[in-house]
Amino acid sequence: MADGKRVIIGMSGGVDSAVAAYLLKRGGYDVTGLFMHNWEEEEGGECTAADDWSDVCAVGAALGIECYSVNFAKEYADEVFAYFLDEYRKYRTPNPDVLCNRKVKFGAFRDYCIGLGADMIATGHYCRKSGDALFRAVDGNKDQSYFLNQVKTEQLENVLFPIGGMTKPQVRALAHELKLPVADKKDSTGVCFIGERKFKKFLKEFLPAQPGDITDERGKIVGKHDGLMYYTLGQRRGLDIGGVKGEVGRWFVLGKDVQNNRLIVSCGDESGLFSRSLKGAGFNIIGSFDMPKELKCTAKTRYRQNDFGATLRLFENGEFELDFDEPQRAVTPGQYAVVYLGERCLGGGTIEASE
Repeated sequence: MADGKRVIIGMSGGVDSAVAAYLLKRGGYDVTGLFMHNWEEEEGGECTAADDWSDVCAVGAALGIECYSVNFAKEYADEVFAYFLDEYRKYRTPNPDVLCNRKVKFGAFRDYCIGLGADMIATGHYCRKSGDALFRAVDGNKDQSYFLNQVKTEQLENVLFPIGGMTKPQVRALAHELKLPVADKKDSTGVCFIGERKFKKFLKEFLPAQPGDITDERGKIVGKHDGLMYYTLGQRRGLDIGGVKGEVGRWFVLGKDVQNNRLIVSCGDESGLFSRSLKGAGFNIIGSFDMPKELKCTAKTRYRQNDFGATLRLFENGEFELDFDEPQRAVTPGQYAVVYLGERCLGGGTIEASE
């Protein structure tokens, strides 16, 4: 029951958090909106924070709720962006949105809201909660439980996910019915808080590029790369292997020879991209769960992927192994393996190697 409890909701300037705020107010909560400004942009940069804050204010006026802005740029830089760059220095492919949820949205933001006297906090994430367990959203296409796999159980206490039981079309329709100013605003698809931009150009501002050769699996030079950090396992686009064609199909990234600064590509047969298991670290269990030595489950190794059957073995130090029922394509170090039991998200950890 709401009973006038004070809820502070993270407002992004998008339609999801706007509708979530409305649902909370309709449910009898005392709602305040809080916009997180987490990226400091040079003048003339591409960050949309100013426009997003303006949209938050417009939504607040339309709903009759007070909205404020808070700056967590230092926390984001120290806790998330530093990790992001460090992973690229190691030629891995990080997922900063996962760490951003743990360190900023359910870390610094949550602590700040509690310090302001909030009884509850809320976000516009597409996921659901029951007790201390985390579940997928009703809308499987928009479900964001994957990105919450590193959030600690205690960080989810007194957290509400108002739109977890809705589909995206339902959220849009309600926003139109309410005549919210962001009803037709496009969803953000960029890196968490940094926004949508030309990624390679952005990364070059922080890490020096080391160009080198692109070779096929036999060692034949077929092109030049801009820096190993810009490529990920299984990638097809952006290789720019001009003038040299594979015998069958399209070129794709097969691996990285870090010692010789070579990007290894192949063409046609993708069997070398598939693996049957992985080893990982930092497994985070969400909610109360008595983990057996071996657990039959389903899993994902990237966000836009259908679940696959697997067996999880978890060790005391947070290291884990995941054996796949069927071989999986392009299991990439630095990304996250996330484990499910039916609709429940049990948590996940960082992929260290695949076999």
